[in-house]
Amino acid sequence: MSIQRQAHCPVCRGSQFRYFMAVADRDYWRCEHCMATWLDPDQRPGPVHEKAEYDQHRNEVADPGYRAFLARLADVLIPRLAGGARGLDFGCGPGPALVAMLGEAGFQVEGYDPFYAPDERLLESRYDFITCTEVVEHLHHPAAVFDQLDDLLRPGGWLGIMTCFQTDDERFAGWHYRRDPTHVVFYREETLRRVGEQRGWRCEIPRKDVALFHKVG
Repeated sequence: MSIQRQAHCPVCRGSQFRYFMAVADRDYWRCEHCMATWLDPDQRPGPVHEKAEYDQHRNEVADPGYRAFLARLADVLIPRLAGGARGLDFGCGPGPALVAMLGEAGFQVEGYDPFYAPDERLLESRYDFITCTEVVEHLHHPAAVFDQLDDLLRPGGWLGIMTCFQTDDERFAGWHYRRDPTHVVFYREETLRRVGEQRGWRCEIPRKDVALFHKVG
């Protein structure tokens, strides 16, 4: 375990954290401040293993089931956006269905992904809204990425995050979401509210596993 190398929570940067649980050969930590849970840094997968896992996903743009899944975020975000708003799907993956869906709804949307669409020029612009669906649980340095997203988001803009909220500690060991080897950090509602508070974002939880943040101008 890498307690000597961990100075703070990777989500809120708090210094109060504890050893939470061992599951098989994996060790997990818990922040006492934001309640995030994360895999020991020494046990995170490397980029080659990460991409090999992602390559197994079959998320097609035209797949109605995948679109219905992404609509859980899109349906609550779209009513909050002005017509013609410009957005970024951060972590769009190999099948950028959400980019297509939001484009069909009349928005200008780009897709960025460090593995599948690594156009760094997209990270030099600013956006009216940003989406992150099934992304934040993969982040090795989430606090830094949230800061980056804050820089990318215009005042008055919206950030939409979808991730499976961690709720029941007794079921954590057997939780399907934990078993994905690329899932290295897990968020509760209070975790995401704390992320918003630290950056001056107003946080809403409009439905299960979806958080919307409004960057007040």
